[in-house]
Amino acid sequence: GSSPRPPQRPVMPPWAAARVQTRVQAAALSTSRCLRAVRVFLMSVFEFDPPERFVAGTVGPPGQRTFFLQARAGRRLVSVSCEKEQLGILADRLLDILDERGGAAGGDAAAAAYSDDAPLDTPIEDEFRVTTLSLGWDPDRNVVLIEALRDAEPSADADPEDEDAIELPPLGVVRVTLPPAQARAFARRTRALISAGRPPCPFCGGPLDPTGHVCPRANGYRR
Repeated sequence: GSSPRPPQRPVMPPWAAARVQTRVQAAALSTSRCLRAVRVFLMSVFEFDPPERFVAGTVGPPGQRTFFLQARAGRRLVSVSCEKEQLGILADRLLDILDERGGAAGGDAAAAAYSDDAPLDTPIEDEFRVTTLSLGWDPDRNVVLIEALRDAEPSADADPEDEDAIELPPLGVVRVTLPPAQARAFARRTRALISAGRPPCPFCGGPLDPTGHVCPRANGYRR
């Protein structure tokens, strides 16, 4: 008779791979193709496809706010800190993509179902500081793809002009897949969050603290 088939390994669904700890080796080879250095990195991957909630939020008073991206699915909650400017660019580019490709599914009427003005969920535990945000569109699924990355820093003895140097993998990734309506609601909330900071000085346009600020148009006096 025919020999029995070896048992097949179960396929892990994407949601089950929410946090995958993967060891990645990066090796740089010299021109003689000899192994010159090996570095081992631990990469954390958090995947949400899709999240129940994905928002930007802040902690702290105006002028001292820390900005976060936060994704939640069931009991899984991931928060990563980032720069205000990164969020502003992400929201603008996201709205451009939705205006171009989102159609009615990514319009304001559809986004109303995802309206969310609630604060960040707690506990807010910063997994890592975001160094790069990437944005894409999947035409096969008609969804938005957002990645928040913590890039690896090169070693102190790395040669920046070495053409054979291998690009280091990121140390952390939060990967989120959003339907167009949820993506537009996220972008609208993010824009409102950024504009809700310190009000501008009516004289110089600089941000006003609750105690005022030293205005250059008042010859250095506090307004």
